[in-house]
Amino acid sequence: MNIAELDPRELRFHVEDLLYEYAQILDDGALEGWPELFIEQGSYEIVARENVERGLRLALMRCESKAMMQDRVTALREASFFSPRFTRHAISNTRAHLGSEGAVLARSNFVVFQTLVDDGTRILSTGRYLDRIVVDGGRLRFAEKRCVYDSTLIPNTIAHPL
Repeated sequence: MNIAELDPRELRFHVEDLLYEYAQILDDGALEGWPELFIEQGSYEIVARENVERGLRLALMRCESKAMMQDRVTALREASFFSPRFTRHAISNTRAHLGSEGAVLARSNFVVFQTLVDDGTRILSTGRYLDRIVVDGGRLRFAEKRCVYDSTLIPNTIAHPL
């Protein structure tokens, strides 16, 4: 795929397809597929809007490579204890454009709903995704994914990627 040859609508379609695959993997609980959406040296972080606006690097979760993401999945599967839950991601207002060095820069809004087995559905988090996306192995993958959450109050249940 040559992203430089895509018109803006095609580019947004391909970016949205990657975002929807990301959401489906997380919502289906297929966490082992999550790191596969990233390049080997890809990065992932969950960071407060306030920290982004102030230029602070402090993040709630940070993985600086695909290997770190795989370690995170292993920890979630084998070492973490939390109540069973289901999530649903809604992603909207995606904008994408070709940036420098052939990367796609994308911005989208997100809301993540969470349903605990013995409780109702609630909003877990809202915010925006700031993504740098590249072609790797013939398909789009994240080189960098920043999940910027809006609230300064975060639930103690954020263990999984947003």
